[in-house]
Amino acid sequence: MERQLFRGHHRSMGESDTRQRDGRSHRAGGPVFDLFASKLLRPLLRPGTVRRSLLIERLARGDPRPIVSVVAPPGYGKTTLLSQWAERNGQAFAWVSVDEGDNDPKVLLTYVAEALDAIEPIGGRVFDALASPGSSVPGSVVPRLSSAFSSMTTPVALVLDDVHTLHNRECRDALSVLADHVPGSSRLALAGRAEPPLRIARLRAEGKILEIGPGDLSLTRGEAASLLGDAGVALGEDDMAELHRRTEGWPAALYLAALYLKEGGSLAGAAISFGGDDRLVSEYMESEFLARISRRQRVFLTRTAVLERMCGPLCEAVLDLPGSRAALAELARSNLLLVPLDRRGEWYRYHHLFRDMLLAELNRLEPELIPVLRRRAAGWCLRNGWPEEALEYSMAAGDAGTAAGLVEKLVIPAHRQGRVTTLQRWFRWLEDRGGIEGHPMAAVLAALFSALTGRPAEAERWAEVVDRWQYRHPARPGDPSAEAWAAVMRTFLCRRGVEQMRTDADEAVRRFAAQSFVTPAPALLQGIARILCGDLDGGDASLADGVSIGEETGAHEDVALALCERALVAMARSEWGRAEILAGQARTVLRRAGIEESYATPLVSAVQARTAMHRGEVPAARQQLISAQRLRHLLTYALPYFAVQARLELIRVHLALADLAGARTLMREVDELLRRRPGLGNLAGEAQVLRARLSAERGSSAAGASALTAAELRLLPLLSTHLSFPEIAAEMFLSRNTIKTEANAIYRKLGASSRSQAVARSRELGLLAG
Repeated sequence: MERQLFRGHHRSMGESDTRQRDGRSHRAGGPVFDLFASKLLRPLLRPGTVRRSLLIERLARGDPRPIVSVVAPPGYGKTTLLSQWAERNGQAFAWVSVDEGDNDPKVLLTYVAEALDAIEPIGGRVFDALASPGSSVPGSVVPRLSSAFSSMTTPVALVLDDVHTLHNRECRDALSVLADHVPGSSRLALAGRAEPPLRIARLRAEGKILEIGPGDLSLTRGEAASLLGDAGVALGEDDMAELHRRTEGWPAALYLAALYLKEGGSLAGAAISFGGDDRLVSEYMESEFLARISRRQRVFLTRTAVLERMCGPLCEAVLDLPGSRAALAELARSNLLLVPLDRRGEWYRYHHLFRDMLLAELNRLEPELIPVLRRRAAGWCLRNGWPEEALEYSMAAGDAGTAAGLVEKLVIPAHRQGRVTTLQRWFRWLEDRGGIEGHPMAAVLAALFSALTGRPAEAERWAEVVDRWQYRHPARPGDPSAEAWAAVMRTFLCRRGVEQMRTDADEAVRRFAAQSFVTPAPALLQGIARILCGDLDGGDASLADGVSIGEETGAHEDVALALCERALVAMARSEWGRAEILAGQARTVLRRAGIEESYATPLVSAVQARTAMHRGEVPAARQQLISAQRLRHLLTYALPYFAVQARLELIRVHLALADLAGARTLMREVDELLRRRPGLGNLAGEAQVLRARLSAERGSSAAGASALTAAELRLLPLLSTHLSFPEIAAEMFLSRNTIKTEANAIYRKLGASSRSQAVARSRELGLLAG
């Protein structure tokens, strides 16, 4: 899969604000990753905001605890408090406004890394791990980011607002681990509607968490009077006391009461009992506030509530109502429930509680209009160059056809960014709504994505969808692009042996040439197929073409793999010097691209281990074995030739080191791969020779770290998290017994007696980062 370079481009909807901080280029190997700049900006404090002096003083001066938890229902001023704290405090603040789109650990942690990096450089290794599709979030990304955070010398308050929107388990656990690495004089503040994803009981026992709740955030009577006064409402002392008693100091309820009173409502109507229940506020909105404003205002408020973010042109396109731009500007001037997202007054969002109530009202009055409005929003986003936002609106509208077309365009960029969870969500949504069957290109890309990220069962399932489209519907309309990519997919998966792989590869080369597509994958696969069929010369020539095309297009992984395959050809010819050069070039390609954690890495490491052993450099060979081991689980039967080639080379190295346990573990994996994918040409013969050699060996085969299986290596990073075994089982779709059995095997092979010892030993060996 091709990649491009990240050039520090941060895009907020409606603005482009490229930043080049101090000429640094730590992302030289990272992907293009468009971030919403507004999510990294501390929200503006607007006139009319009540100052929470006592709480701010407590945060800024009076409490040294490293973790701050601000938990309350919507409308209690959590964001306002933290923003006032940031304005009052002399400390540097790194701010991330979390939303539903951050339920992908690579996305969330990229925002966190960017926020911290803006305060003090945190190093390119963090961004490299974030950019690599093959990198493990718990095993690589979180340890590197946590280490960078704990090493910061500049005191910083890292604020994550609205963390209740995070339901992804990896995201929540990442924040829990991050909380263990807050550097001295720094703070981690998490705000949301529910208890944050931290080990609260332990933090309380250790005296490390300051908890602020609804009781702390409720306005005093004086603060309530100030809020109403700033809104242009003056009440007598007795009336103010009664309103404060009825609302229990809930800021949102008091502000809505002020809006109601400004529209001419009676004090009796404004002083209903809220009791801290947003359902009652919603009823109040329907019966009192919305009933007193003009129909035009009501239409604008309820219909624009479908928008995550809004600007004047977007509102006009969605409402198909002239004057919407002016209505937004007027609302921004008069209503604190509209939150500015930029410093130019162009982009806004509704306060979450206000939006929830407006959407409930729209659903009650005009439910059939909601998908129409969302489709209009999708169209506007697409016309203005925001295809991913268009996709999200299309999905919200239930428009599977449009969503499938957009997914086809977005898969490769998202894969480049390592956003595995996001891609899985898109594909799952399409599958649940039958949106894949009629869009073969989406199914092809889903199969390829699954194969490259170590999900063989999913790759098989998607490949079957493509087969049904291609071979069981002879009257279907032609789709040359999808047919070309389908040939690549069939070649990649190699489900029917190397002879068919060679036929499929030749077809892919022809179809791509006919479509004038320039990508190295067909030539790479054609070269591998020829080699596996015994044609070393023809295969090497195709691989050379693949390297040339890949270098031209920036397809780093394809280039690295083609160079590795050429190194294998050189070794078969006993050209060890040439093999060493080619293997070194493959490693350099990955390193310069910042994607050393990739499905290509195990084969690159295996070939480099072989060349190191040939020249007698045992420490270098052992280092490469560790590198291959960390990512070996990515090479499954969905990429059978890479999976078998890498393991055969590793077996040879283990044998040279007299490590029979490691060699036999790998041989068992090779046997399983060949059982699932028979007909891999000369690889089967190589495996037979090594199998016979292992059978003849009589040395010790005591299992150590080198004997960890692919399944155990897949589990190992999760042992470093705060997840329990049942939670890990749910994450991996395995039984608790399976997880427990694999964990015990890991402990035994690492010589550990506990989970923490196993993690520590793995870090010593280099199997885990940190």
